[in-house]
Amino acid sequence: MPHLRELENTMPVAPLKIIALPSAARMGGSINRYLAELRRSTCNDKVKNDPAFQGYLENNYLVEVETPRFGSGEGKAIVQDSIRGKDLFLLADVYNHSITYQAFGYINHKSPDDHFQDLKRVISACNGKAHRINVIMPYLYEGRQDKRIGRESLDCACALVELKNMGISNFVTFDSHDHRIQNATPLSGFDNFTPHYQFIKALLRSEPDLVVDKEHLVVVSPDQGALDRAIYLSSVLGADTGMFYKVRDYSVIVNGSSPIVSHEFLGDDVDGKDVIIIDDMISSGASMLDTAIQLKKRNARRIYLCCTFGLFTEGLAAFDDAYEKNYFDKVIATDLVYLPPEIYSKPYFLEAEMSKFIASLINFMNHDLSLSKVTTATDKIHEIVTAYNSRLDFSI
Repeated sequence: MPHLRELENTMPVAPLKIIALPSAARMGGSINRYLAELRRSTCNDKVKNDPAFQGYLENNYLVEVETPRFGSGEGKAIVQDSIRGKDLFLLADVYNHSITYQAFGYINHKSPDDHFQDLKRVISACNGKAHRINVIMPYLYEGRQDKRIGRESLDCACALVELKNMGISNFVTFDSHDHRIQNATPLSGFDNFTPHYQFIKALLRSEPDLVVDKEHLVVVSPDQGALDRAIYLSSVLGADTGMFYKVRDYSVIVNGSSPIVSHEFLGDDVDGKDVIIIDDMISSGASMLDTAIQLKKRNARRIYLCCTFGLFTEGLAAFDDAYEKNYFDKVIATDLVYLPPEIYSKPYFLEAEMSKFIASLINFMNHDLSLSKVTTATDKIHEIVTAYNSRLDFSI
Protein backbone atom coordinates (compact mmCIF):
# COMPACT_ATOMS: atom_id res chain seq x y z
CA MET A 1 0.00 0.00 0.00
CA PRO A 2 1.30 3.50 -0.83
CA HIS A 3 1.33 4.83 2.73
CA LEU A 4 3.42 1.85 3.90
CA ARG A 5 6.02 2.70 1.26
CA GLU A 6 6.13 6.23 2.67
CA LEU A 7 6.90 4.80 6.11
CA GLU A 8 9.74 2.73 4.70
CA ASN A 9 11.23 5.73 2.87
CA THR A 10 11.24 8.18 5.79
CA MET A 11 13.30 8.30 8.94
CA PRO A 12 11.62 8.27 12.35
CA VAL A 13 11.94 11.48 14.36
CA ALA A 14 13.66 9.55 17.15
CA PRO A 15 13.41 6.10 18.73
CA LEU A 16 9.81 5.56 19.82
CA LYS A 17 8.67 4.99 23.39
CA ILE A 18 5.21 4.96 24.97
CA ILE A 19 4.37 5.93 28.53
CA ALA A 20 0.93 4.68 29.50
CA LEU A 21 -0.07 6.23 32.79
CA PRO A 22 -1.82 3.83 35.18
CA SER A 23 -5.14 5.33 34.06
CA ALA A 24 -4.49 4.08 30.50
CA ALA A 25 -2.55 0.88 31.24
CA ARG A 26 -5.04 -1.42 29.49
CA MET A 27 -5.09 0.64 26.33
CA GLY A 28 -1.32 1.10 26.43
CA GLY A 29 -0.82 -2.67 26.42
CA SER A 30 -3.11 -3.10 23.40
CA ILE A 31 -1.46 -0.26 21.48
CA ASN A 32 1.97 -1.70 22.22
CA ARG A 33 0.99 -5.11 20.82
CA TYR A 34 -0.55 -3.64 17.67
CA LEU A 35 2.43 -1.36 17.10
CA ALA A 36 4.92 -4.21 17.42
CA GLU A 37 2.88 -6.35 15.01
CA LEU A 38 2.48 -3.46 12.57
CA ARG A 39 6.18 -2.73 12.38
CA ARG A 40 7.17 -6.38 12.10
CA SER A 41 4.72 -6.92 9.23
CA THR A 42 5.63 -3.81 7.24
CA CYS A 43 9.40 -3.43 7.64
CA ASN A 44 11.65 -4.67 4.88
CA ASP A 45 15.21 -6.00 5.24
CA LYS A 46 16.65 -2.57 4.49
CA VAL A 47 15.00 -1.12 7.58
CA LYS A 48 15.85 -4.14 9.71
CA ASN A 49 19.57 -3.86 8.89
CA ASP A 50 19.91 -0.06 8.81
CA PRO A 51 21.80 1.32 11.86
CA ALA A 52 19.69 4.49 11.59
CA PHE A 53 16.66 2.38 12.51
CA GLN A 54 18.23 0.91 15.63
CA GLY A 55 15.50 0.17 18.15
CA TYR A 56 12.83 0.50 15.49
CA LEU A 57 11.64 -3.09 15.80
CA GLU A 58 10.86 -3.92 19.41
CA ASN A 59 8.54 -6.28 21.20
CA ASN A 60 7.89 -3.68 23.86
CA TYR A 61 7.77 0.11 23.44
CA LEU A 62 6.32 0.75 26.89
CA VAL A 63 8.27 2.64 29.55
CA GLU A 64 7.66 1.79 33.20
CA VAL A 65 6.18 4.68 35.16
CA GLU A 66 4.79 5.06 38.68
CA THR A 67 2.65 7.81 40.18
CA PRO A 68 2.68 7.04 43.93
CA ARG A 69 1.05 9.12 46.65
CA PHE A 70 2.33 10.03 50.07
CA GLY A 71 0.07 9.51 53.07
CA SER A 72 -0.86 13.18 52.92
CA GLY A 73 -2.21 12.80 49.37
CA GLU A 74 0.74 14.53 47.71
CA GLY A 75 2.12 12.74 44.69
CA LYS A 76 5.07 12.36 42.36
CA ALA A 77 5.98 10.61 39.12
CA ILE A 78 8.86 8.16 38.69
CA VAL A 79 10.00 7.09 35.21
CA GLN A 80 11.83 3.79 35.63
CA ASP A 81 13.54 3.51 32.19
CA SER A 82 15.79 5.77 30.17
CA ILE A 83 13.92 8.10 27.84
CA ARG A 84 16.84 10.25 26.72
CA GLY A 85 16.54 11.16 23.03
CA LYS A 86 13.24 9.31 22.64
CA ASP A 87 10.07 10.33 20.80
CA LEU A 88 7.68 9.94 23.73
CA PHE A 89 3.95 9.34 23.51
CA LEU A 90 2.09 9.77 26.79
CA LEU A 91 -1.32 8.10 27.18
CA ALA A 92 -3.73 9.32 29.85
CA ASP A 93 -7.37 8.53 30.59
CA VAL A 94 -8.49 11.35 32.86
CA TYR A 95 -11.88 9.67 33.47
CA ASN A 96 -10.65 6.39 34.90
CA HIS A 97 -12.41 6.51 38.26
CA SER A 98 -11.40 2.97 39.21
CA ILE A 99 -7.93 4.02 40.46
CA THR A 100 -7.72 4.82 44.16
CA TYR A 101 -5.18 6.26 46.58
CA GLN A 102 -5.06 6.64 50.35
CA ALA A 103 -4.77 9.98 52.14
CA PHE A 104 -5.08 10.49 55.89
CA GLY A 105 -6.49 7.00 56.22
CA TYR A 106 -9.26 7.55 53.65
CA ILE A 107 -9.61 5.80 50.30
CA ASN A 108 -10.16 8.26 47.46
CA HIS A 109 -11.01 7.59 43.84
CA LYS A 110 -8.91 9.61 41.43
CA SER A 111 -10.80 12.43 39.78
CA PRO A 112 -10.03 14.03 36.40
CA ASP A 113 -8.07 16.67 38.32
CA ASP A 114 -5.93 13.96 39.95
CA HIS A 115 -5.20 12.30 36.62
CA PHE A 116 -4.32 15.62 34.99
CA GLN A 117 -1.87 16.38 37.80
CA ASP A 118 -0.28 12.95 37.32
CA LEU A 119 0.11 13.67 33.60
CA LYS A 120 1.88 16.94 34.38
CA ARG A 121 4.13 15.14 36.86
CA VAL A 122 5.19 12.63 34.19
CA ILE A 123 5.85 15.44 31.68
CA SER A 124 7.94 17.18 34.32
CA ALA A 125 9.95 14.00 34.90
CA CYS A 126 10.63 13.63 31.16
CA ASN A 127 11.39 17.24 30.22
CA GLY A 128 14.99 17.89 29.27
CA LYS A 129 15.62 14.24 28.47
CA ALA A 130 13.14 13.19 25.79
CA HIS A 131 13.63 14.35 22.21
CA ARG A 132 9.93 15.14 21.86
CA ILE A 133 6.86 14.74 24.07
CA ASN A 134 3.44 14.00 22.59
CA VAL A 135 0.27 13.64 24.67
CA ILE A 136 -2.63 11.39 23.69
CA MET A 137 -5.64 12.18 25.88
CA PRO A 138 -8.70 10.48 24.33
CA TYR A 139 -11.22 12.35 26.48
CA LEU A 140 -10.20 15.98 26.57
CA TYR A 141 -9.73 17.13 30.15
CA GLU A 142 -12.51 19.58 31.11
CA GLY A 143 -13.72 19.33 27.51
CA ARG A 144 -17.26 20.32 28.45
CA GLN A 145 -16.02 23.53 30.08
CA ASP A 146 -14.67 24.86 26.80
CA LYS A 147 -16.36 28.26 26.60
CA ARG A 148 -17.31 31.09 28.89
CA ILE A 149 -20.89 32.16 29.51
CA GLY A 150 -20.88 34.87 32.13
CA ARG A 151 -18.36 34.69 34.97
CA GLU A 152 -17.07 31.17 34.43
CA SER A 153 -13.70 29.51 34.37
CA LEU A 154 -12.12 28.39 31.09
CA ASP A 155 -10.72 25.13 32.42
CA CYS A 156 -10.09 23.31 29.14
CA ALA A 157 -8.31 26.23 27.48
CA CYS A 158 -6.19 26.81 30.57
CA ALA A 159 -5.21 23.13 30.65
CA LEU A 160 -4.11 23.15 27.01
CA VAL A 161 -2.06 26.31 27.54
CA GLU A 162 -0.45 24.75 30.60
CA LEU A 163 0.57 21.62 28.70
CA LYS A 164 1.91 23.70 25.83
CA ASN A 165 3.99 25.78 28.24
CA MET A 166 5.37 22.58 29.76
CA GLY A 167 6.91 21.76 26.37
CA ILE A 168 4.72 19.16 24.69
CA SER A 169 4.93 19.16 20.90
CA ASN A 170 1.67 17.50 19.86
CA PHE A 171 -1.66 16.95 21.54
CA VAL A 172 -4.06 14.24 20.31
CA THR A 173 -7.65 13.84 21.44
CA PHE A 174 -10.87 12.27 20.17
CA ASP A 175 -14.27 13.74 19.46
CA SER A 176 -13.73 16.92 21.46
CA HIS A 177 -16.92 18.56 22.66
CA ASP A 178 -16.08 21.59 20.52
CA HIS A 179 -13.16 21.39 18.07
CA ARG A 180 -12.68 25.16 18.31
CA ILE A 181 -10.94 24.63 21.65
CA GLN A 182 -7.71 24.19 19.66
CA ASN A 183 -7.75 27.98 19.25
CA ALA A 184 -6.46 28.15 22.82
CA THR A 185 -3.03 27.06 21.56
CA PRO A 186 -2.98 28.08 17.89
CA LEU A 187 0.78 27.58 17.42
CA SER A 188 0.88 24.05 18.84
CA GLY A 189 0.00 20.70 17.31
CA PHE A 190 -3.59 19.69 18.06
CA ASP A 191 -5.31 16.73 16.41
CA ASN A 192 -8.91 15.69 16.98
CA PHE A 193 -10.19 12.40 15.56
CA THR A 194 -13.58 10.70 15.40
CA PRO A 195 -14.40 6.95 15.48
CA HIS A 196 -17.14 6.78 12.83
CA TYR A 197 -15.43 3.93 11.01
CA GLN A 198 -15.05 1.87 14.19
CA PHE A 199 -18.74 2.45 15.06
CA ILE A 200 -19.95 1.18 11.71
CA LYS A 201 -17.54 -1.73 11.68
CA ALA A 202 -18.75 -2.92 15.10
CA LEU A 203 -22.42 -2.45 14.16
CA LEU A 204 -22.26 -4.27 10.84
CA ARG A 205 -20.39 -7.17 12.40
CA SER A 206 -23.11 -7.64 15.01
CA GLU A 207 -26.22 -7.14 12.84
CA PRO A 208 -26.52 -9.46 9.83
CA ASP A 209 -29.72 -8.02 8.37
CA LEU A 210 -29.33 -4.24 8.25
CA VAL A 211 -30.19 -2.45 5.03
CA VAL A 212 -27.90 0.55 4.69
CA ASP A 213 -29.69 3.04 2.48
CA LYS A 214 -31.92 6.12 2.65
CA GLU A 215 -35.18 4.15 2.76
CA HIS A 216 -34.26 1.91 5.69
CA LEU A 217 -31.76 3.77 7.89
CA VAL A 218 -31.74 7.13 9.67
CA VAL A 219 -28.87 8.73 11.59
CA VAL A 220 -30.19 10.95 14.36
CA SER A 221 -28.49 13.62 16.45
CA PRO A 222 -29.89 13.85 20.00
CA ASP A 223 -29.22 17.61 20.07
CA GLN A 224 -27.79 20.48 18.06
CA GLY A 225 -24.22 19.85 19.24
CA ALA A 226 -24.00 16.41 17.64
CA LEU A 227 -25.55 17.41 14.31
CA ASP A 228 -22.22 17.58 12.46
CA ARG A 229 -21.47 13.98 13.44
CA ALA A 230 -24.89 12.80 12.29
CA ILE A 231 -24.67 14.66 8.97
CA TYR A 232 -21.24 13.23 8.18
CA LEU A 233 -22.19 9.66 9.07
CA SER A 234 -25.50 9.75 7.22
CA SER A 235 -23.83 11.25 4.14
CA VAL A 236 -21.17 8.52 4.06
CA LEU A 237 -23.74 5.77 4.61
CA GLY A 238 -26.21 7.22 2.12
CA ALA A 239 -28.83 7.34 4.87
CA ASP A 240 -31.30 9.97 6.02
CA THR A 241 -30.66 12.47 8.84
CA GLY A 242 -32.74 13.72 11.75
CA MET A 243 -32.21 15.85 14.84
CA PHE A 244 -33.84 16.41 18.20
CA TYR A 245 -34.01 19.93 19.55
CA LYS A 246 -33.82 20.10 23.32
CA VAL A 247 -36.10 22.63 24.99
CA ARG A 248 -34.45 23.49 28.32
CA ASP A 249 -35.57 25.45 31.36
CA TYR A 250 -32.67 27.90 31.62
CA SER A 251 -34.05 29.41 34.82
CA VAL A 252 -32.97 26.28 36.72
CA ILE A 253 -29.56 24.64 37.13
CA VAL A 254 -29.40 20.97 38.19
CA ASN A 255 -26.01 19.23 38.47
CA GLY A 256 -24.38 21.94 36.40
CA SER A 257 -26.88 22.11 33.54
CA SER A 258 -30.44 23.22 32.81
CA PRO A 259 -33.05 20.41 32.80
CA ILE A 260 -34.65 19.32 29.52
CA VAL A 261 -38.35 20.19 29.30
CA SER A 262 -39.13 18.48 25.99
CA HIS A 263 -37.65 17.10 22.76
CA GLU A 264 -38.71 18.33 19.33
CA PHE A 265 -37.81 16.16 16.33
CA LEU A 266 -36.68 17.67 13.04
CA GLY A 267 -36.57 15.16 10.21
CA ASP A 268 -38.53 12.77 8.03
CA ASP A 269 -40.73 9.94 9.26
CA VAL A 270 -38.82 7.16 11.04
CA ASP A 271 -41.73 4.70 10.95
CA GLY A 272 -40.33 1.19 10.39
CA LYS A 273 -36.76 2.40 9.92
CA ASP A 274 -33.58 1.45 11.80
CA VAL A 275 -32.03 4.39 13.64
CA ILE A 276 -28.46 5.20 14.70
CA ILE A 277 -28.28 7.82 17.44
CA ILE A 278 -24.78 9.29 17.57
CA ASP A 279 -23.18 11.59 20.14
CA ASP A 280 -19.78 12.23 21.66
CA MET A 281 -20.61 10.82 25.09
CA ILE A 282 -23.07 9.08 27.34
CA SER A 283 -22.82 10.71 30.75
CA SER A 284 -25.83 9.72 32.84
CA GLY A 285 -27.55 8.48 29.69
CA ALA A 286 -30.81 10.32 30.35
CA SER A 287 -30.66 12.38 27.15
CA MET A 288 -29.74 9.45 24.92
CA LEU A 289 -32.40 7.17 26.40
CA ASP A 290 -35.04 9.88 26.17
CA THR A 291 -34.17 10.30 22.50
CA ALA A 292 -34.57 6.56 21.98
CA ILE A 293 -37.95 6.58 23.74
CA GLN A 294 -39.14 9.47 21.58
CA LEU A 295 -38.10 7.58 18.45
CA LYS A 296 -39.88 4.41 19.61
CA LYS A 297 -43.03 6.48 20.05
CA ARG A 298 -42.60 7.38 16.38
CA ASN A 299 -42.50 3.65 15.58
CA ALA A 300 -38.77 3.33 14.81
CA ARG A 301 -37.77 -0.28 14.20
CA ARG A 302 -34.35 -0.84 15.80
CA ILE A 303 -32.32 1.76 17.65
CA TYR A 304 -28.55 1.78 18.08
CA LEU A 305 -26.89 4.17 20.52
CA CYS A 306 -23.36 5.17 19.44
CA CYS A 307 -21.07 7.23 21.65
CA THR A 308 -17.34 7.82 21.69
CA PHE A 309 -17.16 7.94 25.48
CA GLY A 310 -19.34 5.74 27.65
CA LEU A 311 -19.00 7.37 31.06
CA PHE A 312 -22.20 5.92 32.59
CA THR A 313 -21.91 8.25 35.57
CA GLU A 314 -25.10 6.91 37.17
CA GLY A 315 -24.54 3.22 36.45
CA LEU A 316 -26.27 0.87 34.05
CA ALA A 317 -29.63 0.32 35.75
CA ALA A 318 -31.45 2.79 33.49
CA PHE A 319 -29.99 1.10 30.40
CA ASP A 320 -30.94 -2.35 31.67
CA ASP A 321 -34.50 -1.17 32.23
CA ALA A 322 -34.72 0.56 28.83
CA TYR A 323 -33.34 -2.52 27.08
CA GLU A 324 -35.90 -4.76 28.76
CA LYS A 325 -38.63 -2.40 27.54
CA ASN A 326 -37.20 -2.61 23.99
CA TYR A 327 -36.40 1.11 23.77
CA PHE A 328 -33.05 0.36 22.12
CA ASP A 329 -31.15 -2.61 20.71
CA LYS A 330 -27.43 -1.90 21.10
CA VAL A 331 -25.07 0.51 22.82
CA ILE A 332 -21.80 0.98 20.95
CA ALA A 333 -18.97 2.74 22.81
CA THR A 334 -15.23 2.90 22.23
CA ASP A 335 -12.55 1.66 24.60
CA LEU A 336 -10.99 5.14 24.73
CA VAL A 337 -12.02 5.60 28.36
CA TYR A 338 -12.49 3.27 31.29
CA LEU A 339 -15.70 1.29 31.05
CA PRO A 340 -17.38 -0.38 34.04
CA PRO A 341 -16.43 -4.09 33.97
CA GLU A 342 -20.06 -5.20 34.27
CA ILE A 343 -20.94 -3.64 30.92
CA TYR A 344 -19.08 -6.39 29.06
CA SER A 345 -21.65 -8.91 30.27
CA LYS A 346 -24.61 -6.90 28.98
CA PRO A 347 -26.33 -8.36 25.89
CA TYR A 348 -26.78 -4.91 24.41
CA PHE A 349 -23.16 -3.71 24.56
CA LEU A 350 -20.70 -3.56 21.66
CA GLU A 351 -17.16 -2.23 22.01
CA ALA A 352 -15.55 -0.28 19.18
CA GLU A 353 -11.85 -0.93 19.62
CA MET A 354 -9.55 2.03 18.97
CA SER A 355 -6.15 0.63 19.96
CA LYS A 356 -5.19 -0.44 16.44
CA PHE A 357 -6.08 2.98 15.08
CA ILE A 358 -4.02 4.75 17.76
CA ALA A 359 -1.07 2.45 17.06
CA SER A 360 -1.19 3.55 13.40
CA LEU A 361 -1.40 7.20 14.46
CA ILE A 362 1.66 6.84 16.69
CA ASN A 363 3.57 5.09 13.93
CA PHE A 364 2.88 7.86 11.41
CA MET A 365 3.54 10.63 13.93
CA ASN A 366 6.88 9.04 14.78
CA HIS A 367 7.80 9.45 11.09
CA ASP A 368 6.31 12.96 10.88
CA LEU A 369 4.08 11.85 8.03
CA SER A 370 0.66 13.16 7.10
CA LEU A 371 -2.03 11.60 9.26
CA SER A 372 -4.59 11.79 6.49
CA LYS A 373 -3.42 8.35 5.36
CA VAL A 374 -4.83 6.76 8.50
CA THR A 375 -7.57 9.20 9.53
CA THR A 376 -9.67 9.51 6.38
CA ALA A 377 -12.58 7.21 7.22
CA THR A 378 -14.86 7.92 4.27
CA ASP A 379 -13.30 5.42 1.86
CA LYS A 380 -13.03 2.77 4.57
CA ILE A 381 -16.69 3.12 5.50
CA HIS A 382 -17.72 2.95 1.84
CA GLU A 383 -15.65 -0.20 1.44
CA ILE A 384 -17.16 -2.11 4.36
CA VAL A 385 -20.70 -0.95 3.59
CA THR A 386 -20.34 -2.10 -0.03
CA ALA A 387 -19.00 -5.44 1.15
CA TYR A 388 -21.79 -5.72 3.73
CA ASN A 389 -24.57 -4.90 1.28
CA SER A 390 -23.10 -7.50 -1.08
CA ARG A 391 -22.93 -9.89 1.89
CA LEU A 392 -19.20 -10.32 1.47
CA ASP A 393 -16.67 -10.78 4.27
CA PHE A 394 -15.05 -7.52 5.36
CA SER A 395 -12.14 -8.46 7.63
CA ILE A 396 -10.64 -4.96 7.71
